[in-house]
Amino acid sequence: MNLKKTLANHKKWLQNPTTGAKANLSGADLSWANLSGANLHEADLSRANLSGADLSETNLRRADLSRANLSGADLSETDLRRADLHEADLSGADLSGADLDFSCLPLWCGGLKFKLDEQLAKQIMYHALSLCHEHVTPDAALRRWVNTFHHVGEVPKL
Repeated sequence: MNLKKTLANHKKWLQNPTTGAKANLSGADLSWANLSGANLHEADLSRANLSGADLSETNLRRADLSRANLSGADLSETDLRRADLHEADLSGADLSGADLDFSCLPLWCGGLKFKLDEQLAKQIMYHALSLCHEHVTPDAALRRWVNTFHHVGEVPKL
């Protein structure tokens, strides 16, 4: 597979579906690739099929992964800072150790059931409890756990 050609054809397809071809990188090994700024600065990965792909330790900072199929993908230790994941299918994806700071996680059923590590769990819970403080009061144990989130100090403890 020629990744550069696949991404160029995907860019054409995104601009006009009668030209180019949608990227099908299902099962591809893209580990350690640098796809920052929406990948090689040639195309974005919105609506691409990345199901089951190995994207571990990949630089996807600022990548547009909106509406991409990432089901079952390995995104462990991946840099997803500022990535656009809206409407992405993350079911069964592994986000252990991924950096999701300033990214957009999808709030739909396809955004459920992905694997995450404790650091990311704390970060997500911190945000949820911060937003829902008028509706729920966490017990002391949950508050202690959440307050060890890696950005506490930059943000107030709950």
